[in-house]
Amino acid sequence: MATEDSERVLRAIEEESERGYMPIIGPHRGRILAEMVRKTNPRRVLEVGGFVGYSTVLMGRELGSGAEIVSIEIDEDEAEAARRNIRDAHIKPKVEVLVGDASNLIPKIGGQFDLVFLDADKHEYLRHLRLVEGKLHKGSVVVADNAGISAYSMKDYLNYVRKSRNYESCYVPAGNDGLEVSIRL
Repeated sequence: MATEDSERVLRAIEEESERGYMPIIGPHRGRILAEMVRKTNPRRVLEVGGFVGYSTVLMGRELGSGAEIVSIEIDEDEAEAARRNIRDAHIKPKVEVLVGDASNLIPKIGGQFDLVFLDADKHEYLRHLRLVEGKLHKGSVVVADNAGISAYSMKDYLNYVRKSRNYESCYVPAGNDGLEVSIRL
């Protein structure tokens, strides 16, 4: 039942996105994100830029009840829509949707993360990564959306994950865009 519910919620968001532009990861890049979640089986996930909960549901479908997703969304109305969509999807992990600026919230969140999904302001990716870096362990995975079409806006981030020797990083193309997948060394 939960799988059917999550599928219905995802399709509804996709249809709404087709009617009027909504910045969701979508099914193509979403497949790659879901595959990363399946492959790494994270116990704790941080999502920066939760929007209406599409990627939260997408990741949550792959996780069990022992997992936790902390999703940060700056806009209260979008965070409320995310909470509704997450509730309607009946995914198993515990999900907490925090409202506010990720730059202020990340330092206040305790514990470590096994997977981080960055999908907010592309200019802020490096700042957000640096704020969460102390909460990553060897093997933690960081997935950054829009690394193709927004590569220029996130060039400092891409340069850092590719050249700092703190990560093993690669670009994964999907359609006309892609994801940067970085593993903490």
